[in-house]
Amino acid sequence: MNTVKYQRYINRELSWLEFNRRVLEEAQDEMNPLLERCKFLSIVSSNLDEFVSVRVAGIKDRIRAGLVKKDFTGYTSLGLLKRVMKRMNRLVIEQYRTYRELVRLLEQENVTITQYRSLNEKQRQAVDRYYHDIVFPVLTPMAVDQSRPFPLVHSLGLYMAVLLKEKDTELDEQADPFFATIQVPSILSRMIQVPARSGNSKKTEFIFLEDLIEQHIGTLFYGYETFGVSTFRVTRNADLTLNEEGAEDLLEEIEKELRKRRWGLPVRLEVQKGIHPYALSLLKEEFEVDDSSIFKFDGPLDLTFLMKFQGSLPGKDYLRYPKFEPVYPPEFAGEEDMFAVLQERDVLISHPYESFEVVNDFIAEAAEDPEVLAIKMTLYRVSGNSVVVKSLAKAAELGKQVTVVVELKARFDEERNIVWARTLEQAGCHVVYGLVGLKTHAKLLLVVRKEQDELRRYVHVGTGNYNDNTARLYTDVGLFTMNPTIGEDVSTVFNEITGYASPRDWQAHSL
Repeated sequence: MNTVKYQRYINRELSWLEFNRRVLEEAQDEMNPLLERCKFLSIVSSNLDEFVSVRVAGIKDRIRAGLVKKDFTGYTSLGLLKRVMKRMNRLVIEQYRTYRELVRLLEQENVTITQYRSLNEKQRQAVDRYYHDIVFPVLTPMAVDQSRPFPLVHSLGLYMAVLLKEKDTELDEQADPFFATIQVPSILSRMIQVPARSGNSKKTEFIFLEDLIEQHIGTLFYGYETFGVSTFRVTRNADLTLNEEGAEDLLEEIEKELRKRRWGLPVRLEVQKGIHPYALSLLKEEFEVDDSSIFKFDGPLDLTFLMKFQGSLPGKDYLRYPKFEPVYPPEFAGEEDMFAVLQERDVLISHPYESFEVVNDFIAEAAEDPEVLAIKMTLYRVSGNSVVVKSLAKAAELGKQVTVVVELKARFDEERNIVWARTLEQAGCHVVYGLVGLKTHAKLLLVVRKEQDELRRYVHVGTGNYNDNTARLYTDVGLFTMNPTIGEDVSTVFNEITGYASPRDWQAHSL
């Protein structure tokens, strides 16, 4: 393949980084409200976490496997990794420059992220009580020495590296300091609001949980002096390696791989700028990462905290996009029989401007309608308290034939989908896990209903997941129809997924 051919393609990893740069530009855009900019910056961080744990991990896997052939974009795995790491580093530098700018702008709105040492006596007393009553009981220091091996460090968890020496002794230049780790508890809020400085203060102040822990680090190591305390974070390989064809039970195979994720090979090590050289060398050796995989941050690690933080600020709606309530589609508003509406016309829904409740209502009506004989549906990502799943379970309990294609390979939703799959099976639904080697991304709902001695198919086909939470945010469309041609095509899709049916030419393209 010559250079001209390589130029026809854009590498998917480099393209993804450019996409995330555009998300960062939204955080930098002064036309966006301040707290929305904070939200975009959080999304940049969570996107990078997934990119590293899957895409970068995949590149490193190919290097370890000895693959040296260029891909169709002209990159060897090693060459691509160098380019990706270089661009990621530039992106992260720009990300933290943006963070510092947003913190400065928040201060102008009387929201301050400060440090423990900047608090007055009244504020310190309050956060000290919080530490001793709430934080201290859940902390577990983990020493590392000959009898205590390095503890498991969970992927994307926030940890503190602590160097120690015996109290009232000088550290021998030839001797290594003692070393321990502490996991910053994720069950507690990362941001701690401190009391106002005075009764008439309009300023709302916060400190980081890890800052509070560091100030009281001595309470965890009685008899020792601590120094060189810094935070670190590890990203592990989270890409599932499935042998789908050899697996007797796909659900059990995925559960087995999910358990392996906690032990996945480290792909990235994030540390605070100024970390003690000994601590860095020990972490580098333990996680077996090279210098190109170590990122030093001039600021707090893991900016995903901004998502919850910006949402926790009351009285700041003027710093957000104006709220809007999605409207219930007028075609169905006030109608008790949604099937009767579809007998008259098709209905196209636009989310998030029109409410996802119409989808929930349609499935709920189908579940209880005595004339409905069967419901077939694909599920990729659903919400934590899914109305859709409850309606499908109810339909099965009422004796209807319910078939659900639950995609177990939905990235980072595998565990949730396994739970839903078992819930649906227990309710009497036929659950299918998709096709070997493929992911079922199709968003399809088929309802078979008996009407006047004939069967009619009602269909909903959409571009977005059957998830009432994300439907409030993402732009998607959905079509309700009883068009027989579309209905026949959708039936064919389900037959191919659930049974043995060869792919065929679709009829709907001629509509």
